[in-house]
Amino acid sequence: MYSVFTKEMKKDYTILAPDIFPIHMELVKEIFRMYGYHLDILHYTGKKVVDTGLEHLHNDLCYPAICMLGQQLYGLTCGDYDPHKTALIQFQTGGGCRASNYIWLLRKALYNMGMSDVPVISLSFNKIEECPGFKVTPPFLAKGLMAILYGDMLMLLRNQVRPYEQQSGQTLATVEKWNRELSAQFRRNEGLLPAQIRQNLQKIAADFAAIPVCRTEKVKVGIVGEIYVKYSPFGNNNLEEFLFSEGCEYMVPGVLSFLRFLFYNKETDYLYYGGSQAKKNFSVIAGGVIRKLEKIMLEVLRDYPQFTPPATFSELCDISTHILDRGVKMGEGWLLPAEMGELIEKGYHNIVCAQPFGCLPNHIVGKGIIRKVKEYYPQANVCPIDFDAGASPVNQENRIRLMLALAREGGNANETDRS
Repeated sequence: MYSVFTKEMKKDYTILAPDIFPIHMELVKEIFRMYGYHLDILHYTGKKVVDTGLEHLHNDLCYPAICMLGQQLYGLTCGDYDPHKTALIQFQTGGGCRASNYIWLLRKALYNMGMSDVPVISLSFNKIEECPGFKVTPPFLAKGLMAILYGDMLMLLRNQVRPYEQQSGQTLATVEKWNRELSAQFRRNEGLLPAQIRQNLQKIAADFAAIPVCRTEKVKVGIVGEIYVKYSPFGNNNLEEFLFSEGCEYMVPGVLSFLRFLFYNKETDYLYYGGSQAKKNFSVIAGGVIRKLEKIMLEVLRDYPQFTPPATFSELCDISTHILDRGVKMGEGWLLPAEMGELIEKGYHNIVCAQPFGCLPNHIVGKGIIRKVKEYYPQANVCPIDFDAGASPVNQENRIRLMLALAREGGNANETDRS
């Protein structure tokens, strides 16, 4: 028997979420609070967190489960939270992924720890599980997408400015400034209408464009892979900071395109296999919202030619047709090679493909399409890196250093033309 998050719990309970997208999650937290939920993002890291995950879960589980569930279980046991006033939440995409079972893994672990009264909430667009005290309404979802848009903009500009800043720390200070400003706006229920979004994005772009930079030649590196280890510093052993320390400019595709991918898959399912017209219609509507948000960001970036804009989702679809059918959607599916192609076409020829232990779909797609990618993009320099609880960061870093050495010898730092 397990505890369910009820409407009565909404007022007094703190909901603990793992840290997946460092910039975005702080903004999403404020959207939750707009709807009366007290959400905390967990930033625990280190061996103690991994060991907690391994102790209460199974060591054959995928590495993202060990990290994310380990953060939550550590939060319950370290004394920072009252287990009797705490709930856990997991974001689930559904499909053939172990993440579809995370809530049951958590409940089993909580039962074994004598904490069965701690509720576990499933946040899923597929309605994997109903929860009487937690509802994602269309307005809630729409505002969450807007928070993701802001996070994508901040991440994009941070990555393109920080490697060249003249005054160390100015870029990160600008990110923090806007995190505070946007969070304050959300608390006032502002910054969520199209005109307000456009105005905020224009001010964000202007602030980053005003940071003094010195444009020197740097190796450009793109980061793709499984959704958790692609973004989470805890999951990828601070991959971005390592690349920064090596004098690279790095780029990570936006989170909004991944969410668009999830909705688009419902349309693909309907086209290939039939099924629910209602689910297809909902996905079309949600995809339309994302498309409009994407359009606003790209229109703002047109006024700043010094910044490289992201590809549109339709452009990602076009890229994927050369490499992988859109019916291949397990894990990151066709989106992974599409993001590789996007990054290469924008000059990030050196690709780190982050792959966690236990993620079979990602390993099959991530490694299986490298040859095809190199056939279409001869200049591609792809380096798959495995992440797991027992992997040595030194070995990972040495493999990346080898990739960077090859890049420097090959002279593809800052190249932008497709061969």
